[in-house]
This record gives sequence, structure tokens and C-alpha cells, in this order.
Amino acid sequence: MRALIQRVDWAEVRSDERVDEFSAMGQVSRIENGLLVYIGIAASDTIAAAEWMAEKIANLRIFPDEHGKLNKSVQDVRGDVLTVSNFTLLANAARGRRPSFSAAATYQQAEPVYQAFLEALGKQGVTVQKGLFGARMKIQSQASGPVNVIVDSPHQD
Repeated sequence: MRALIQRVDWAEVRSDERVDEFSAMGQVSRIENGLLVYIGIAASDTIAAAEWMAEKIANLRIFPDEHGKLNKSVQDVRGDVLTVSNFTLLANAARGRRPSFSAAATYQQAEPVYQAFLEALGKQGVTVQKGLFGARMKIQSQASGPVNVIVDSPHQD
């Protein structure tokens, strides 16, 4: 499992695949002050990997303290997390010009792991918003810092 974590002042997800109760423009989710997390799920990822990643993200100290040091977590600042499933994080572009996505889980494999990740993140006491799993989305955000961190879950054997 791989996460690209970005500290943001705000972030939102829109999709033409869901135009309903939010707005005619298809707004799905929006957060203020928190983390925009793109999450890629590999074919070998498990529920345990999802729980590990949720705990890591909820406690990752990438917000400034009163001295300007990155010493606070999203929980400490009472921020929100907007998650976006993103299989392209698992791209291998080492050979040729077209990335390979063979390491990424299929929709059927990834969906239950993604749901477990969301549930585990919520259990960490974080308010979680999400994009649409498996949909094409438009993501807008205002980076804060900028602070971007890539986290890979430990490999499970």
C-alpha cells in the first residue's frame, strides 16, 4: 500500500459520475485544514496493511507546533482527511515510456481493503471524507507548506 500525503488548507473532490445531493457540479467531498491522501492498493495488500497505514497517517507529525517544527499530527490540529483511491501510485515507469500498473490490485481486490482503511482511519478519531472509489474525479486543493510525504506499508509475507 502506498500513500501520497499532502498537507492542505483545503481540498475537494468532484465527479461527473455523481451529481446528486451535493450540487449540480458534482461535488463529492470537501475538507478544510488537514490532509489530502491519495492511496494506492497493491494486489498483495491486506486488511492489516490498511490498518497500519491508517494509524501511520493519523499520527504522522507534519503540522507545525508553536515553534514552527513539524511536531503535530492531523489529530493534534483537529484536521480532517480527504482520501482518494489512486491505483496509479503503484505505477512502474522503470522501462519504456508507458507505466505498468501490474502491481495494483483489481477493483474487486482493492475495494474491501480501501473500505477497511477508511474504517481504521475513522477509529483513529479522524474525520474522514472520501472520493468515489474507482471513479474519474477532479481534485482541487491548496497545498500548505508545501508538505508532501510518501509512505509505503511494510511488505507482508
